[in-house]
Amino acid sequence: MVQYSLWLSAVLFALGVLGVVIRRNAIILFMCVELMLNAANLAFVAFSRVVGIDGQVFVFFVMTVAAAEAAVGLAIVISLFRHSESVDTRNFNLLRW
Repeated sequence: MVQYSLWLSAVLFALGVLGVVIRRNAIILFMCVELMLNAANLAFVAFSRVVGIDGQVFVFFVMTVAAAEAAVGLAIVISLFRHSESVDTRNFNLLRW
């Protein structure tokens, strides 16, 4: 049973990486990063069935990082959209010094 969860986690992580590499829309990018974080959570939970409860503790830390990433990322996307009325990542160079 653990092997199936790890395979699913690997597939979800690969889909997230593929989405980050291919897409140019910032909202889709953040969704793919969240997908990668959830794949890591699934791997932690799958390993916690074998090793112990420690994997489930790490899930809470990953969820905290995901929430902070979503808040900061959404603020950047809103700022970019207000400035250029687009969420295309090619416009991110407008936020440089």
